[in-house]
Amino acid sequence: MNPDASQVPGAVAVVLVAIATLAIGTWGVRFSRTTSDFFVASRTVRPGLNASAIGGEYLSAASFLGVAGLILTFGAQMLWYPVGWTAGYLVLMVLVAAPLRRSGAYTLPDFAEARLDSMAVRRLCSLLVALIGWLYLLPQFLGAGVTLRSTLGAPEWLGPVVVALVVLAGVSGGGMRSITFVQAFQYWLKLTALLIPAMVLLMIWVGDGAPDPTTAATVSASATPPEAWSLPVAPGGGQGLYITYSLIVATFLGTMGLPHVVVRFYTNPDGRAARRTTLVVLGLLGIFYLLPPVYGALGRIYAPELATDAAREAIVLELPRLMVSGVLGDVLTGLVTAGAFAAFLSTSSGLSIAVAGVISQDVIGRRWGGRRLSGVTAFRLAAIVAVVVPCLVSLLSPDVGVARTVGLAFAVAASTFCPLLLLGIWWRGLTAAGAAAGLLVGGLGSGTAVVWTMSTATTSGWAGVLLGQPAAWSVPAALLTMVVVSRLTRDRRPAHADRFMVRLHTPEAVELERG
Repeated sequence: MNPDASQVPGAVAVVLVAIATLAIGTWGVRFSRTTSDFFVASRTVRPGLNASAIGGEYLSAASFLGVAGLILTFGAQMLWYPVGWTAGYLVLMVLVAAPLRRSGAYTLPDFAEARLDSMAVRRLCSLLVALIGWLYLLPQFLGAGVTLRSTLGAPEWLGPVVVALVVLAGVSGGGMRSITFVQAFQYWLKLTALLIPAMVLLMIWVGDGAPDPTTAATVSASATPPEAWSLPVAPGGGQGLYITYSLIVATFLGTMGLPHVVVRFYTNPDGRAARRTTLVVLGLLGIFYLLPPVYGALGRIYAPELATDAAREAIVLELPRLMVSGVLGDVLTGLVTAGAFAAFLSTSSGLSIAVAGVISQDVIGRRWGGRRLSGVTAFRLAAIVAVVVPCLVSLLSPDVGVARTVGLAFAVAASTFCPLLLLGIWWRGLTAAGAAAGLLVGGLGSGTAVVWTMSTATTSGWAGVLLGQPAAWSVPAALLTMVVVSRLTRDRRPAHADRFMVRLHTPEAVELERG
């Protein structure tokens, strides 16, 4: 066989996913006529479709590639990542989803301004949305580079460029209305792309006598020994316990602070539909997260040489070809490549819309060349900025770990928007000064940790642990700051706070009866 023939299925998969994404997006453009269509799909997306779209955008490069790689290298305690990412939606459903939808806002800065009547807090929220969105976009572009390099032998810069171009075409063309259909399709594509190869690989594993992955040797110096496979916490005594609990805080509470997640709930017709959407999302995520651990566990048996920091994130892409020879192995590799590429496109699309929405409203749309641009034009210009900035960063920093970067994005989101949403929705005493102070404490604390972690190759001691996983201290610090400063400035509580709280917590059915 020609040595390049094995790359054909991967190339075909990437092309087909790109074409399908653009085709579905183009079809959805005909439904996008107003500014509301671009921002929140005119708030008419039903729970089933919205849940599939949320699953499509939420299951990112870290979910598709990172989880399997972490389990391959470090063992089953890395299951805390998917557990936390899923459980975050349970917290979101109980505490945030319905009231947030009833706020009537388009974006997180809209909610902050409506709740606190403060442009300063709005601007601060806009800055944080852009930073969190770009931090989360970075691993999507990096993952695309890993995928094309692994399956096609392409230069690593090609993946980010291709994803950026496809996402920009889809987002600029039809906004949220168009991307909703694309992301719903991509969830089911990702699920299929992992499920079918996993079934084939498990049959081969059973045929080989079902060897135990807990006793498989690994070649990574950093890998956990076999006897640590089933530990529920990271190794290292007190430091290991801290890392685990900090990870739980970041993933459980960070979900509600991710801008591309929150904006999805503005697209539901009402608060009840928002809660139903979240319930369906929990089921979809639970099904999906059963699959990446299969690849990680089988990788410990059949591909232990990939258990290194440089190679582990390619385990999902490499395993089918290593376990299955011939054309079938190439076809299965093409299928997982399609799923991986769909993961990058769907998550990047959601993040780009969230960031573009904020930039268009608070930067470009306010004044451009002495005049105010229309909502759609401002959105399209903002989309270019939202996509190009993280793409350029990924080209300049190709060695940043996918799963680690996503974990840091969760930590920043949990340290900033989680306290703002919880207190803004459930405590009438929150003031603009308190919110701003808490956002600054949480943002600067977690942001410092992000810069330190991404610029440091190795970490050791408690200083490294505290900065590597900041959520356990940065979230309480931000929450406490908001409460204390709000108490000290209670005389500046917004006059409309009581009315706004009633609006957040009054079911739509009651409002209709009153009307």
